[in-house]
Amino acid sequence: MKLSISGLRAVVGGAHGLTPMDGVVYGSAYAEWLRQTHKRPLIVIGRDARTTGGMLADLMSAVVRAMGCSVLDLGLTTTPTLGFQVKTQQANGGIMISASHNPAEWNAFKFFNAQGTFLSPAEIQTIGERARHPTNFEYATYKEIGTHRLLQNALATHIEAIARLPLVNEAAIRRLNPRVAIHGMHSTGGVAIPMLLKRLGVKNLKVFHEEPTGLFPHNPEPLPEHIAPFCDEVANGAYMLGVVVDPDVDRLALVDEQGIPFGEEYTLVAVADYVLKHQKGPVVSNLSSTSALDEVAHMHGQKRYTSAIGEYHVVAKIKETEAVVGGEGNGGVIYPSLHMGRDALVGLALFLSHWAQSQQSISALRQRYPNYAIKKERWNSASSSVLELLFKELKAICKPTEVSEIDGLWMRSPLDDGWLHVRPSNTEPILRLYYEIQRPSAAPWIQQAKRLIAKRLQKANAFKKQTPSKSKRI
Repeated sequence: MKLSISGLRAVVGGAHGLTPMDGVVYGSAYAEWLRQTHKRPLIVIGRDARTTGGMLADLMSAVVRAMGCSVLDLGLTTTPTLGFQVKTQQANGGIMISASHNPAEWNAFKFFNAQGTFLSPAEIQTIGERARHPTNFEYATYKEIGTHRLLQNALATHIEAIARLPLVNEAAIRRLNPRVAIHGMHSTGGVAIPMLLKRLGVKNLKVFHEEPTGLFPHNPEPLPEHIAPFCDEVANGAYMLGVVVDPDVDRLALVDEQGIPFGEEYTLVAVADYVLKHQKGPVVSNLSSTSALDEVAHMHGQKRYTSAIGEYHVVAKIKETEAVVGGEGNGGVIYPSLHMGRDALVGLALFLSHWAQSQQSISALRQRYPNYAIKKERWNSASSSVLELLFKELKAICKPTEVSEIDGLWMRSPLDDGWLHVRPSNTEPILRLYYEIQRPSAAPWIQQAKRLIAKRLQKANAFKKQTPSKSKRI
């Protein structure tokens, strides 16, 4: 189980998984934290379609009400809708029950502040400290128990706000009249994406894996290797566009008319290109996003800033730089004119507007952008001391021209034709390795770094296995 800026996330149940007791402890800690500044806080609660979602949402609702907080219940919803409604309803916080892109056995409690954004690392740490002392919680008397109210049409209100944005060109989308295939992942995407498209005048659409049963047809992270059967459906069905989202609809992946993935990195690139044509200002992404974004920003005479990985960090950088668009290279688009959160719905509306005005096919639109090859790998985790030594060795051996250590280690190639980023995951007990090259000349540098990483992790894991465990006192 891992508590991070994206919440408390784990496999549900079992001896070491996410349990009802975790909901009681962390829900109480979060409510108590809110009560420091609000006597009777209002909390928005929602969930995606995971089979454990209803149980955990009911549990969390009961816990925070027992702490004297009132609940605005969205039921089955999207993470961006919840963030949008926290701000719209002037609530004091929010809790989304969703493990985002993780497999079906996972779930999570994602905590929001009054601005509808994730909590800061310091705030999460405070809640974690409170959770370690559950006997100190002061629950409400029976007269002070919080109220519960369902919020009807929360998703429709969110979509209407998107449709009314000045940069969303509904007329152009209606003229295009595209034939669209949608991968609903058997979660809220199967409800939300068709609702958005119909609102924007798209009549020719078909939804695959539509029913929100929570029984995902495959690993729900919208990566090319997971969505190959859907890509075939797009190509064979003569669709002009395929749309894929993760279970809580904060990540957007696209498929062109030939059944070829547009590239999750290039969702943000295309949307940023469109936004910067109409709004001048900086762009923000995390360190692991494609360098194509730099080129698009430069083409519009703007600057791209980078942040540590995680939505909170990207949002903080957007606020600091007053950026007009931002996000992450996983298909997460943040459009500050609507709200400060990754939102596949607004990302799709902006992309459709861009496409409709380009008068090109999706494949032709993709060819307008620099073609970088980005790779994303998962490695075994390691202790912080092992990583510290590893990072020091990588810098010494690879001799990069640019280094950032705000989140793990990011290095630019000594030939300035690629970059590498290695860091521990915020959400899983793994080490993530991302790297990007534009020319083959960068490959030897990347391979040298990978060999060193593999060698050090293998040695660390072997040492772990050989070290006898300490006996427990009974």
